[in-house]
Amino acid sequence: MSPPPPAYTRDQIDQFLEYIELPSEFHNAPPSLSLLQTMHVYMLSRVPYENLSLHYNPSHAIVLGPQHIFQKIVGGKRGRGGYCMEVALLYNHILRGLGFDSYTVGVRTRPRLEGVPQGEFPGWIHIISIVTIDGNKYHVDVGFGGDGATMPMPLVEGLVHQNIGTQQIRLVRDWVSTQTKRTEESKLWIYEYRNRTDADWNSFYAFAELEFMPADWEVINWYTGHHALSWQTHTVLALKFLRRPREDGQGEIIYGKRMLVNGVFKENLGGKTYVVSECKTEQERVEALRKYFDLQLTDDEIEGIKGWETALS
Repeated sequence: MSPPPPAYTRDQIDQFLEYIELPSEFHNAPPSLSLLQTMHVYMLSRVPYENLSLHYNPSHAIVLGPQHIFQKIVGGKRGRGGYCMEVALLYNHILRGLGFDSYTVGVRTRPRLEGVPQGEFPGWIHIISIVTIDGNKYHVDVGFGGDGATMPMPLVEGLVHQNIGTQQIRLVRDWVSTQTKRTEESKLWIYEYRNRTDADWNSFYAFAELEFMPADWEVINWYTGHHALSWQTHTVLALKFLRRPREDGQGEIIYGKRMLVNGVFKENLGGKTYVVSECKTEQERVEALRKYFDLQLTDDEIEGIKGWETALS
C-alpha cells in the first residue's frame, strides 16, 4: 500500500517558501541537509510559536486540518503562527512535498517550575519530525518555543550543539523513570540543555522513533487545548525567533527571540532575557502583538477573548 500523498500542491509549497523568505536559489533545490538547515532558520524566524487561537478565538479551539493550517499561517498573511502541532504539521507536510523522507513523532515534555524543567515525563503533548537524509536521521523541531533547537540535530548520542547565546543542547538515549520495560531497544531519545558549559545537563523532553499519525494528533490536540491541567489553556504565549546574516557571510543564523507571556513582553538578543514592557489592557496586548511580532488579529479574534480566563482588563 502506498503512503498518503503530500497534503500541499507545488503551488502551495512555492507560496510557503516565498512566505518564509527562503532565498530563491533554494526554491527548486533537491532534498539535502543544506536545504533542511537553511529552511529551519527561515521557518523559525518567519512563523511564530503562538497559542492565540486558544484565547483570541470565538471557538477557543485549534484545528489541525492541513488546509486550515496553511490558510491561517501562509494564506492569511497576517503574521500568524501556531502552537507546536500546527507549525510542526505544516512544516512536515511541506518537507514531504519537497521530497524529504519525513514523519512526525510524539514527545513527552517535562513541566517547568519558574522556567526550569523538572519532575516526571508526562504523556505525549509535543511533536517533532524525524527526517532521514542519506541514511542519517535528524531531529527537526520547529514548534518548541524559546528553548527549541535552532538547527536540525542528527540522532547521534551526546553530540553537543550551540544554541542561542550560551545555551548548549544535545540528544542522549536513556530510559525515563516511569518506564518498566528497560531494554536497549526501549530507550528514548532525550533532548537536554545547559545554559553554560560548567552547568549540569537538564532534560526538556523525551521521544521515541514511532510514527504518530493524524488521528493521534487529534487526541493530543484535544487534551492540550482543552484539559484544565494543560498550561496552554491558562497562558497566552507568542514567541518569534530573530535572524541575521552570519559573520562569515554564509547564510543567516538565529541570534535571539521575542516573547509575550500573558501581558509581559520580553526580549533576548543572545544574552539574558529582559522585560521590555508590560501590557495592562487588551488594547495594549493586541498592539504589542502587532508592533513586536507583525501579528494582526481580526476583529472576531479580538472579540473572542472577552470574558475568557486569560483576558486582560
